[in-house]
Amino acid sequence: MKIIFTDYPFFLLPPIVQSGMIYYPIIAVLGILANVISIVILSRGKCGLSKCVSRYLVAMAAADLLVVVIDVLLFRINHIYFPETFLFITQVCAFHRALNHAVTDISVWLTLSFTFDRYLMICCHKLRSRFCTEETAARVIATVCPLLCFKNIPWYFAFEPKISVHNVAWGCNVKQECLIEPTWISFNWIHRCISPLLPMFLISLLNALTVGHILMASKVRRNLRGSKNTTNQNDAELESRRNSIILLFAISGNFIMLWMTYFICFLWAQITTRRYFTGLSDPSLIADETSYMLLLLSCCTNTCIYAVTQSKFRGELKSGMKYLWRMMSKCVKEGF
Repeated sequence: MKIIFTDYPFFLLPPIVQSGMIYYPIIAVLGILANVISIVILSRGKCGLSKCVSRYLVAMAAADLLVVVIDVLLFRINHIYFPETFLFITQVCAFHRALNHAVTDISVWLTLSFTFDRYLMICCHKLRSRFCTEETAARVIATVCPLLCFKNIPWYFAFEPKISVHNVAWGCNVKQECLIEPTWISFNWIHRCISPLLPMFLISLLNALTVGHILMASKVRRNLRGSKNTTNQNDAELESRRNSIILLFAISGNFIMLWMTYFICFLWAQITTRRYFTGLSDPSLIADETSYMLLLLSCCTNTCIYAVTQSKFRGELKSGMKYLWRMMSKCVKEGF
Protein backbone atom coordinates (compact mmCIF):
# COMPACT_ATOMS: atom_id res chain seq x y z
CA MET A 1 0.00 0.00 0.00
CA LYS A 2 2.74 2.42 0.99
CA ILE A 3 6.52 2.48 0.98
CA ILE A 4 7.61 1.35 4.45
CA PHE A 5 10.87 3.22 4.89
CA THR A 6 11.77 1.37 8.09
CA ASP A 7 12.08 -1.88 6.07
CA TYR A 8 15.19 -0.48 4.37
CA PRO A 9 18.66 0.22 5.83
CA PHE A 10 18.82 3.85 6.91
CA PHE A 11 21.92 4.65 4.85
CA LEU A 12 20.21 3.46 1.64
CA LEU A 13 17.27 5.84 1.98
CA PRO A 14 17.16 9.17 0.07
CA PRO A 15 18.59 12.12 2.06
CA ILE A 16 15.21 13.85 2.32
CA VAL A 17 13.73 10.71 3.93
CA GLN A 18 16.70 10.37 6.30
CA SER A 19 16.25 14.01 7.31
CA GLY A 20 12.55 13.53 7.98
CA MET A 21 13.09 10.39 10.06
CA ILE A 22 15.42 12.34 12.36
CA TYR A 23 13.92 15.83 12.18
CA TYR A 24 10.22 15.18 12.75
CA PRO A 25 10.56 13.14 15.98
CA ILE A 26 12.83 15.87 17.39
CA ILE A 27 10.31 18.57 16.41
CA ALA A 28 7.47 16.53 17.94
CA VAL A 29 9.22 16.17 21.30
CA LEU A 30 10.49 19.75 21.43
CA GLY A 31 7.21 21.21 20.14
CA ILE A 32 5.01 19.39 22.64
CA LEU A 33 7.30 20.16 25.59
CA ALA A 34 7.87 23.79 24.61
CA ASN A 35 4.22 24.62 24.03
CA VAL A 36 2.96 22.79 27.13
CA ILE A 37 5.56 24.67 29.22
CA SER A 38 4.51 27.97 27.64
CA ILE A 39 0.82 27.33 28.32
CA VAL A 40 1.48 26.42 31.97
CA ILE A 41 3.79 29.38 32.68
CA LEU A 42 1.76 32.00 30.83
CA SER A 43 -1.51 30.78 32.35
CA ARG A 44 -0.12 31.49 35.82
CA GLY A 45 0.01 35.20 34.95
CA LYS A 46 3.32 35.85 36.73
CA CYS A 47 5.40 36.92 33.75
CA GLY A 48 4.66 40.64 34.04
CA LEU A 49 2.52 40.62 30.90
CA SER A 50 -0.96 42.08 30.66
CA LYS A 51 -3.89 39.66 30.76
CA CYS A 52 -4.66 40.56 27.15
CA VAL A 53 -1.16 39.63 25.95
CA SER A 54 -1.14 36.49 28.08
CA ARG A 55 -4.47 35.41 26.58
CA TYR A 56 -3.12 35.75 23.03
CA LEU A 57 0.17 34.01 23.83
CA VAL A 58 -1.58 31.09 25.53
CA ALA A 59 -3.92 30.71 22.53
CA MET A 60 -0.94 30.84 20.15
CA ALA A 61 0.89 28.17 22.16
CA ALA A 62 -2.23 25.97 22.18
CA ALA A 63 -2.61 26.35 18.40
CA ASP A 64 1.07 25.53 17.85
CA LEU A 65 0.68 22.48 20.08
CA LEU A 66 -2.23 21.27 17.94
CA VAL A 67 -0.15 21.77 14.78
CA VAL A 68 2.67 19.69 16.24
CA VAL A 69 0.31 16.89 17.32
CA ILE A 70 -1.90 16.83 14.21
CA ASP A 71 0.68 17.58 11.51
CA VAL A 72 4.01 16.32 12.85
CA LEU A 73 2.97 13.45 15.12
CA LEU A 74 -0.17 12.07 13.46
CA PHE A 75 0.72 12.79 9.83
CA ARG A 76 4.45 13.05 9.09
CA ILE A 77 5.83 10.65 11.70
CA ASN A 78 2.91 8.30 11.13
CA HIS A 79 3.55 8.41 7.38
CA ILE A 80 7.21 7.44 7.84
CA TYR A 81 7.03 4.88 10.65
CA PHE A 82 3.43 3.56 10.66
CA PRO A 83 2.11 3.84 7.09
CA GLU A 84 -0.74 1.32 7.45
CA THR A 85 -2.67 2.56 10.49
CA PHE A 86 -6.37 3.45 10.53
CA LEU A 87 -5.38 7.10 9.97
CA PHE A 88 -4.93 6.22 6.29
CA ILE A 89 -8.55 5.14 5.82
CA THR A 90 -9.78 7.66 3.26
CA GLN A 91 -12.50 9.27 5.37
CA VAL A 92 -10.16 9.61 8.36
CA CYS A 93 -7.31 10.82 6.18
CA ALA A 94 -9.47 13.47 4.46
CA PHE A 95 -10.78 14.72 7.82
CA HIS A 96 -7.23 14.81 9.15
CA ARG A 97 -6.02 16.86 6.17
CA ALA A 98 -8.85 19.37 6.60
CA LEU A 99 -8.19 19.61 10.34
CA ASN A 100 -4.48 20.08 9.65
CA HIS A 101 -5.22 23.06 7.36
CA ALA A 102 -7.55 24.51 10.00
CA VAL A 103 -5.14 24.41 12.95
CA THR A 104 -2.32 25.80 10.78
CA ASP A 105 -4.55 28.71 9.73
CA ILE A 106 -5.53 29.32 13.35
CA SER A 107 -1.87 29.46 14.39
CA VAL A 108 -1.14 31.99 11.63
CA TRP A 109 -4.12 34.24 12.30
CA LEU A 110 -3.60 34.29 16.05
CA THR A 111 -0.09 35.60 15.35
CA LEU A 112 -1.65 38.32 13.21
CA SER A 113 -4.24 39.08 15.90
CA PHE A 114 -1.50 39.46 18.49
CA THR A 115 0.45 41.79 16.16
CA PHE A 116 -2.65 43.92 15.53
CA ASP A 117 -3.40 44.10 19.26
CA ARG A 118 0.13 45.35 19.96
CA TYR A 119 -0.21 47.90 17.13
CA LEU A 120 -3.37 49.28 18.72
CA MET A 121 -1.75 49.29 22.14
CA ILE A 122 1.35 51.18 21.02
CA CYS A 123 0.05 53.42 18.24
CA CYS A 124 -3.65 54.07 18.88
CA HIS A 125 -4.10 55.55 22.33
CA LYS A 126 -7.79 56.29 21.78
CA LEU A 127 -8.59 52.68 20.87
CA ARG A 128 -6.35 50.69 23.18
CA SER A 129 -8.50 51.12 26.29
CA ARG A 130 -11.48 49.75 24.36
CA PHE A 131 -9.92 46.95 22.32
CA CYS A 132 -6.70 45.92 24.10
CA THR A 133 -8.48 44.05 26.87
CA GLU A 134 -8.72 40.45 28.01
CA GLU A 135 -12.40 40.33 27.00
CA THR A 136 -11.65 41.51 23.45
CA ALA A 137 -8.81 38.99 23.14
CA ALA A 138 -11.17 36.21 24.21
CA ARG A 139 -13.77 37.32 21.65
CA VAL A 140 -11.19 37.47 18.86
CA ILE A 141 -9.88 34.00 19.68
CA ALA A 142 -13.42 32.59 19.96
CA THR A 143 -14.26 34.08 16.54
CA VAL A 144 -11.08 33.22 14.65
CA CYS A 145 -11.00 29.53 15.58
CA PRO A 146 -14.49 28.42 14.40
CA LEU A 147 -14.37 30.66 11.31
CA LEU A 148 -11.13 29.10 10.11
CA CYS A 149 -12.42 25.60 10.87
CA PHE A 150 -15.49 26.35 8.73
CA LYS A 151 -13.33 27.84 5.97
CA ASN A 152 -11.34 24.59 5.64
CA ILE A 153 -14.31 22.21 5.39
CA PRO A 154 -13.98 21.98 1.54
CA TRP A 155 -10.62 20.24 1.95
CA TYR A 156 -12.47 17.18 3.25
CA PHE A 157 -14.06 16.76 -0.20
CA ALA A 158 -10.82 17.32 -2.15
CA PHE A 159 -9.51 13.75 -1.73
CA GLU A 160 -10.34 10.35 -3.16
CA PRO A 161 -9.11 6.85 -2.26
CA LYS A 162 -5.85 5.51 -3.62
CA ILE A 163 -6.92 1.87 -3.38
CA SER A 164 -9.68 -0.31 -1.91
CA VAL A 165 -8.86 -3.23 0.38
CA HIS A 166 -11.75 -5.53 1.37
CA ASN A 167 -14.21 -2.77 0.38
CA VAL A 168 -12.42 -0.26 2.61
CA ALA A 169 -11.10 2.88 0.92
CA TRP A 170 -7.46 3.61 1.78
CA GLY A 171 -5.22 6.61 1.16
CA CYS A 172 -5.81 10.18 0.05
CA ASN A 173 -5.21 11.29 -3.50
CA VAL A 174 -6.12 14.80 -4.57
CA LYS A 175 -9.03 14.59 -6.99
CA GLN A 176 -8.18 15.41 -10.58
CA GLU A 177 -10.89 18.05 -10.77
CA CYS A 178 -9.23 19.92 -7.90
CA LEU A 179 -6.27 20.55 -10.22
CA ILE A 180 -8.20 21.69 -13.29
CA GLU A 181 -11.61 23.07 -12.28
CA PRO A 182 -11.69 26.88 -11.88
CA THR A 183 -13.69 26.64 -8.65
CA TRP A 184 -11.09 24.46 -6.93
CA ILE A 185 -8.19 26.44 -8.36
CA SER A 186 -9.77 29.66 -7.05
CA PHE A 187 -10.35 28.06 -3.65
CA ASN A 188 -6.71 26.95 -3.49
CA TRP A 189 -5.50 30.47 -4.32
CA ILE A 190 -7.85 32.01 -1.75
CA HIS A 191 -6.59 29.50 0.80
CA ARG A 192 -2.95 30.42 0.14
CA CYS A 193 -3.73 34.13 0.17
CA ILE A 194 -5.59 33.88 3.48
CA SER A 195 -2.70 31.88 4.90
CA PRO A 196 0.07 32.94 4.73
CA LEU A 197 0.22 35.75 2.10
CA LEU A 198 -2.27 38.18 3.66
CA PRO A 199 -1.04 37.66 7.26
CA MET A 200 2.59 38.09 6.16
CA PHE A 201 1.76 41.36 4.39
CA LEU A 202 -0.34 42.70 7.27
CA ILE A 203 2.22 41.71 9.91
CA SER A 204 4.98 43.46 7.95
CA LEU A 205 2.81 46.55 7.48
CA LEU A 206 1.77 46.72 11.15
CA ASN A 207 5.35 46.26 12.29
CA ALA A 208 6.53 49.06 10.00
CA LEU A 209 3.82 51.40 11.32
CA THR A 210 4.62 50.42 14.90
CA VAL A 211 8.33 51.06 14.44
CA GLY A 212 7.67 54.44 12.85
CA HIS A 213 5.40 55.45 15.73
CA ILE A 214 7.85 54.29 18.39
CA LEU A 215 10.80 56.07 16.80
CA MET A 216 8.85 59.31 16.53
CA ALA A 217 7.43 59.07 20.06
CA SER A 218 10.82 58.18 21.52
CA LYS A 219 12.47 61.14 19.78
CA VAL A 220 9.83 63.54 21.12
CA ARG A 221 10.08 62.03 24.61
CA ARG A 222 13.88 62.30 24.66
CA ASN A 223 13.67 65.94 23.56
CA LEU A 224 11.17 66.73 26.32
CA ARG A 225 13.27 64.97 28.92
CA GLY A 226 16.39 66.70 27.65
CA SER A 227 14.76 70.11 28.01
CA LYS A 228 14.06 69.24 31.64
CA ASN A 229 17.67 68.13 32.22
CA THR A 230 16.58 64.59 33.15
CA THR A 231 18.46 62.73 30.44
CA ASN A 232 20.46 60.72 32.93
CA GLN A 233 17.41 59.25 34.58
CA ASN A 234 15.92 55.93 33.53
CA ASP A 235 12.79 56.27 31.44
CA ALA A 236 10.36 53.52 32.47
CA GLU A 237 8.02 54.32 29.57
CA LEU A 238 10.75 53.96 26.95
CA GLU A 239 11.95 50.75 28.59
CA SER A 240 8.42 49.34 28.52
CA ARG A 241 8.06 50.22 24.84
CA ARG A 242 11.42 48.65 24.09
CA ASN A 243 10.41 45.37 25.77
CA SER A 244 7.08 45.33 23.94
CA ILE A 245 8.67 45.89 20.55
CA ILE A 246 11.34 43.22 21.16
CA LEU A 247 8.67 40.62 21.98
CA LEU A 248 6.47 41.71 19.05
CA PHE A 249 9.28 41.71 16.51
CA ALA A 250 10.76 38.45 17.73
CA ILE A 251 7.43 36.60 17.33
CA SER A 252 6.30 38.17 14.05
CA GLY A 253 9.80 38.20 12.51
CA ASN A 254 10.26 34.54 13.36
CA PHE A 255 6.89 33.76 11.74
CA ILE A 256 7.72 35.61 8.51
CA MET A 257 11.20 34.10 8.10
CA LEU A 258 10.11 30.52 8.68
CA TRP A 259 7.04 30.80 6.43
CA MET A 260 8.79 32.62 3.57
CA THR A 261 10.32 29.49 2.00
CA TYR A 262 6.92 27.77 1.98
CA PHE A 263 5.29 30.64 0.15
CA ILE A 264 8.14 30.91 -2.38
CA CYS A 265 7.81 27.18 -3.14
CA PHE A 266 4.05 27.60 -3.66
CA LEU A 267 4.58 30.51 -6.08
CA TRP A 268 7.24 28.56 -7.95
CA ALA A 269 4.87 25.58 -8.32
CA GLN A 270 2.18 27.88 -9.74
CA ILE A 271 4.57 29.57 -12.17
CA THR A 272 6.04 26.30 -13.46
CA THR A 273 2.61 24.55 -13.36
CA ARG A 274 4.26 21.42 -11.93
CA ARG A 275 1.79 19.09 -10.27
CA TYR A 276 3.90 15.97 -9.67
CA PHE A 277 7.40 15.11 -8.46
CA THR A 278 9.62 12.69 -10.37
CA GLY A 279 10.91 10.97 -7.25
CA LEU A 280 12.32 11.36 -3.77
CA SER A 281 15.46 12.99 -5.19
CA ASP A 282 13.55 15.60 -7.20
CA PRO A 283 14.96 19.08 -6.27
CA SER A 284 11.42 20.48 -6.22
CA LEU A 285 10.36 17.84 -3.70
CA ILE A 286 13.42 18.55 -1.54
CA ALA A 287 12.67 22.29 -1.60
CA ASP A 288 9.01 21.64 -0.79
CA GLU A 289 9.82 19.34 2.14
CA THR A 290 12.44 21.78 3.44
CA SER A 291 9.85 24.56 3.40
CA TYR A 292 7.49 22.39 5.50
CA MET A 293 10.30 21.63 7.95
CA LEU A 294 10.91 25.34 8.46
CA LEU A 295 7.18 26.03 8.71
CA LEU A 296 6.77 23.43 11.44
CA LEU A 297 9.82 24.74 13.26
CA SER A 298 7.90 27.98 13.84
CA CYS A 299 5.58 26.04 16.16
CA CYS A 300 8.47 25.28 18.52
CA THR A 301 10.37 28.56 18.72
CA ASN A 302 8.03 30.90 20.61
CA THR A 303 9.02 29.42 23.97
CA CYS A 304 12.66 30.21 23.18
CA ILE A 305 11.62 33.74 22.22
CA TYR A 306 9.80 34.22 25.55
CA ALA A 307 12.83 32.87 27.44
CA VAL A 308 15.23 35.19 25.61
CA THR A 309 13.13 38.36 25.77
CA GLN A 310 11.22 38.05 29.06
CA SER A 311 13.22 37.87 32.29
CA LYS A 312 10.17 36.92 34.39
CA PHE A 313 9.37 34.06 32.00
CA ARG A 314 12.93 32.81 32.50
CA GLY A 315 12.45 33.06 36.24
CA GLU A 316 9.24 31.05 36.13
CA LEU A 317 10.90 28.46 33.88
CA LYS A 318 13.83 28.08 36.28
CA SER A 319 11.47 27.77 39.24
CA GLY A 320 9.50 25.08 37.45
CA MET A 321 12.64 23.12 36.58
CA LYS A 322 13.88 23.34 40.17
CA TYR A 323 10.50 22.12 41.43
CA LEU A 324 10.54 19.15 39.03
CA TRP A 325 14.10 18.32 40.07
CA ARG A 326 13.15 18.36 43.73
CA MET A 327 10.13 16.11 43.06
CA MET A 328 12.22 13.67 41.02
CA SER A 329 14.92 13.57 43.71
CA LYS A 330 12.29 12.95 46.37
CA CYS A 331 10.72 10.11 44.37
CA VAL A 332 14.12 8.51 43.82
CA LYS A 333 14.99 8.71 47.51
CA GLU A 334 11.63 7.29 48.58
CA GLY A 335 12.00 4.55 46.00
CA PHE A 336 15.19 3.38 47.59
